[in-house]
Amino acid sequence: MTLTRDDFIALDKRDPLAPFAEEFDIPEGLIYFDGNSLGAMPKAAMARAKDVIEQEWGTDLIKSWNKAGWFTLVEKLGNKVAKLIGADEGEVIYADATGLNVYKLVSAALEQRPDRKIIVMEGSNFPTDNYMVQGLIRQLGRGHEIRFAEDGEIMDAIRDDVAVVCLTHVHYKTGHLHDMTAITRKAHNVGALTIWDLCHSAGALPVDLNGSNVDFALGCTYKYLNGGPGSQSFMFVAKRHQGIAVQPLTGWWGHDKPFGFERDYRPRKDIWQFSTGTQPIVSLALSEVGLDIFMRANMDEIRKKSLKLCDLFIELIDERLKGYDFKIVTPREHSRRGSQVSIASKNGFAIMQALIADNVIGDFRAPDIMRFGFTPLYVSYVNVWDAVEKLKIIMEEGRWDRPEFKQVGAVT
Repeated sequence: MTLTRDDFIALDKRDPLAPFAEEFDIPEGLIYFDGNSLGAMPKAAMARAKDVIEQEWGTDLIKSWNKAGWFTLVEKLGNKVAKLIGADEGEVIYADATGLNVYKLVSAALEQRPDRKIIVMEGSNFPTDNYMVQGLIRQLGRGHEIRFAEDGEIMDAIRDDVAVVCLTHVHYKTGHLHDMTAITRKAHNVGALTIWDLCHSAGALPVDLNGSNVDFALGCTYKYLNGGPGSQSFMFVAKRHQGIAVQPLTGWWGHDKPFGFERDYRPRKDIWQFSTGTQPIVSLALSEVGLDIFMRANMDEIRKKSLKLCDLFIELIDERLKGYDFKIVTPREHSRRGSQVSIASKNGFAIMQALIADNVIGDFRAPDIMRFGFTPLYVSYVNVWDAVEKLKIIMEEGRWDRPEFKQVGAVT
């Protein structure tokens, strides 16, 4: 590579997504490569928070369930997300946390395959998915088992004894991207159903759930969709399953007539059945701010810039940090990569802490992975150059090898 910092500045000047960065509140001088863990705050979120707290809650009070559309907000937001993930209106709803929605969807899918006992999952997957399914099958007590398979083994693991294939589209640690269409086709060929976790792909790359004939999906909204810390998860249920698949957490929001206050549960026959109880409205309202920014962006341009940012970062690491204990574990092939670059190093934790101290924010995943997430709406090309330059200086000076950078906090 013969590019200079000026070349990266020139790329930013030609970037059609560059104006979106002005809509996010990122401190001056901070390079934020952790949007794959917590997205940056949209500037408009503060005004929205003030409005929903002071006016809708403070003044209008309970009238806001109708007047401000609080009750139907989960469906309104779901229909917006649907446009980003290749779903139709009425197929996506906001509700609860990712883990709870894994529980709901896997349970509903297993009920449709009562004679099969195998669930295919990726063993190195984000732990909450595995933990929730492990808890579910213990609770069911019907002899279900998880067949764990790693990348490259999954297609062979999908056999005619499988009830459900439950996978994360983009791996949280390495950033490898699964072929959703091929895996879903294989699952259907053997009579299994599919559940896709979109936590690291929704808002980062084009997703086409209906084009891939997916059965169920879920995803979080606080990463690439910039919904705020702990913002609600969403669920996708293909219309062909609605009214047939029934999730087990049968709360009043999923009742056919919630304000009829009937004694016994009667499930709705649409996406609303996958709701359970009253949702946190302030968080929901704030999550719409980030989502509305995406409604004005072009997902193909987002993916194009994401790939370019990652390519440049990888090339600079290869060129400028030769000889150091770095191994890029993220696939270099575009068709196999999400929107992050993960680097393995035995000193990865301390190096990441040194970077954070120098205003380059990424994160660390045990045992040895430094993660750098690239969120194209507010990460610039020159950020990539500057981050690698800072990393190079940290390594040359041995700055990472300080006691303060080896102190492990509650969150890494």
